[in-house]
Amino acid sequence: MTYKLSRRGLLGATAGVGVITAISTLPAGADPEPGTSPTHDKQLYAWASDTWASMTAMTDEKSGLVADNIDGDLLKRSGYTSPTNIGGYLWCCIVARDLGIISGGECSTRISKTLATLARIEKHEPSGMFYNWYDEATGAVLYTWPEDGNVVYPFVSSVDMGWLGAALHVVAEADPANSIAASKLFEAMRWDMFYDKKFGPKGEDGPTGGIYGGFWTAKPGQEADLLPSAIGEGEDVWYTKNHYDTTISEARMVTYLGIIRGQLPDKVYFSTFRTFPPPYDWQEMTPVGEEVTYLGVPVYQGAYTYRGFQVVPGWGGSMFEELMPDLFVPEATWAPNSWGRNHPLHVRAQREHGLDDAKYGYWGFSPCSDPAGGYREYGVDALGMNPEGYFSDQEKTNYVSTKPPTTYGDGVVTPHAAFLAMMYEPENARENLAKLQKDFKSYGTGGFYDAVAVKSGKVAKRHLSLDQSMCLGALGNVMLSGRLHKYFATPAVERALRPLLAMEEFNVEPTAVPSPEPTKPTPTPSTKPTSPTPKPSTKPSPTPSATVPRPTQPTNKPGLPGTGV
Repeated sequence: MTYKLSRRGLLGATAGVGVITAISTLPAGADPEPGTSPTHDKQLYAWASDTWASMTAMTDEKSGLVADNIDGDLLKRSGYTSPTNIGGYLWCCIVARDLGIISGGECSTRISKTLATLARIEKHEPSGMFYNWYDEATGAVLYTWPEDGNVVYPFVSSVDMGWLGAALHVVAEADPANSIAASKLFEAMRWDMFYDKKFGPKGEDGPTGGIYGGFWTAKPGQEADLLPSAIGEGEDVWYTKNHYDTTISEARMVTYLGIIRGQLPDKVYFSTFRTFPPPYDWQEMTPVGEEVTYLGVPVYQGAYTYRGFQVVPGWGGSMFEELMPDLFVPEATWAPNSWGRNHPLHVRAQREHGLDDAKYGYWGFSPCSDPAGGYREYGVDALGMNPEGYFSDQEKTNYVSTKPPTTYGDGVVTPHAAFLAMMYEPENARENLAKLQKDFKSYGTGGFYDAVAVKSGKVAKRHLSLDQSMCLGALGNVMLSGRLHKYFATPAVERALRPLLAMEEFNVEPTAVPSPEPTKPTPTPSTKPTSPTPKPSTKPSPTPSATVPRPTQPTNKPGLPGTGV
């Protein structure tokens, strides 16, 4: 059966502005108003404009829904879409307008068409959440997979809904013509529909709760739990067996939105693993850290050691797990002692892996189209807790911390990872992308193709709408002084999230080897907190046991959650 996988320096406010202005031709401190057309760096503008061309080619003219993917010649759309894809298209419309690629009128017309389709198509009415797979031309829910005719069980994915929810909030703030329609869809969404109150570490007032991978509205063709709706409305649903339980994950957007809307308790932010505690001896490497309490919840503040510095890993070690939520929530500014340290360290680790460890000559690793065919999860193995790895090459070279590899194979680099990294290492990322464009047949009328195997030169000549939307979203932040941050981070959002995120200090230690990036250096963290009054935690350190179970991670198949961990 063929499955489509959809996904899909202490950096404070001053440092963040420095990163953005370092790559813009705008005067220092300038902040162009939405809808204006400032003078842009020509190379960045060309990349943004061409990326937008692929998004328009993927979008159905009648429904306003964007396809999941399209061939490199921009001729054949996939025939299916997801909430993640639709959300990506919406924020790309806003960025394209603000960069001056399209007019304000075209932007609003495009968004209006998409929102009208969302208002009429089938969804899970009690929660206001949309199913994970639709025909992009008709808006019909898919019950049969277009590529092979296999059965699709209608599924509502928590992580995919997170990106549609974030996009609707951005549209409500950024496009007055569509603000009411976007707000209506957004405000109908019940993020507590994904909340399992019994899951997670035990704090002073019981379990923190956790986020399900999602639910089916009819019995699926796999194991699931038939349970009452978490919001107490509507019929029983089949919830996934898995939960999202790692902190470095794109799924944290769901937690953010639930807290913003007052539908999830603050403590759920601390329900996930920074790393698994040392007794979980099957993980990629033994972490270093100690237990800290936030909001009455014990959190193991673990980190992995890579190339002489400490960094908090994700499940797979991919760029989008680390940085996709940061497209919207200004995590580095609001959480300078956690995300403000980890984001630049993760980018540095990816760069050093590609250039120094593996010696690929290029860097940027994240799930993408596989140049060998299909779709595959790529990452930096050392930055992921998954012992089976998101590997950086086609040969699946395994990183062992006690005896690291000395050679790697055909590394697979994806441009969207470098665009995300541009928010922290603008010149390094830009140089990397320019080399990819120059050295390979990796670029077309729709911008960069999805991935390059840099040893063989094989190119995945395809555009994925999610990956293109990450490219354009990152460019919007870099070229327009954090524009998506400004739209998303309203005063109400800041009041809900900033104090929560600011509580925490990750156990990260930077800079054994200086970064060549011409930005301000990352200071060494101060003493670790012993017990801030902050938030909930991860699961308490388990009793050492040979039978500690591995967490179940969502996979991205039709009828299953859309983005991995």
